[in-house]
Amino acid sequence: MKKITPTTNRRNFLKKTTQTAIGASSLLILSTNCAAQQTAVTPVNDSLNFVGPKAGYTPQIGTLVSMMNWMRATISYPVADLSVKELDYLHDEESNSIGAMLWHLAATERFYQINTFDGKKWGNWPAKDDEEFSIAMSLGDEGRAKIKGHPIAFYMEKLERVREYSLKELAKRDDEWLLEIDTKWGWTHPTNNYCKWFHVVEHESNHNGQIKYIKSRIAI
Repeated sequence: MKKITPTTNRRNFLKKTTQTAIGASSLLILSTNCAAQQTAVTPVNDSLNFVGPKAGYTPQIGTLVSMMNWMRATISYPVADLSVKELDYLHDEESNSIGAMLWHLAATERFYQINTFDGKKWGNWPAKDDEEFSIAMSLGDEGRAKIKGHPIAFYMEKLERVREYSLKELAKRDDEWLLEIDTKWGWTHPTNNYCKWFHVVEHESNHNGQIKYIKSRIAI
C-alpha cells in the first residue's frame, strides 16, 4: 500500500487549488464577457432599410416599428400617382378596388389599436370608428358599391392618421407589454401583442401583392 506523506497531501492540495482557481477565473471571464455583451449599446439607425431598434422606443417595439415603416413605404409608393378611376377599378365582380384595400388597411390597423391599446374585445367598435371603418373592414359587395370616387389623398389621410396614433401609443409601452400573452384572442393558439402587430405588417404585405396585381391589370 502506497504511503501518503504530508508532502504528497500538500502537492495534491496545491494541484486542486490551482485547478479550482483556473476554473473560477474562466467563469469570471465568461461572466464578464456576457455582461459586456448585455450592456453593449444596441445599434439604432433611422434608415428605412434598417430593421431593428428605433429611437424613442424600447428595443423590440422599435424593431416592430421598423417593420411597420418599411411595409408602409412599400405599400404607398406604387399607388402615389394613381387616378380616381384607377383607384376605383374592379378587375372582376369579386375583386376589391385598390382604393378599397387601402381603406381596409387603415381599418385593420384601427381594429388592432382598439384591442391592444384600449383593451376592447374582438369586434367591439366605438360608434365613430364603426361609421368610418366597418364597411372597409368587411369589403365585399357593400365595399364594392360604396368605396369609390375618392382621390389617393383621401385614403392616405386615413392611413397616416391611424399610423400616427399607433406610433404615439407604441412609444408609451415597453417590451414586456409587447410580449404579454393573450389566451382569449380569437385565434387557435394563445398570442401576444407582438404577434397581433406583426399581423398588421403581414396583412399589409398580403394586400401589397393584390394591389400590385390589380394595378398591372388596369385597362382604362
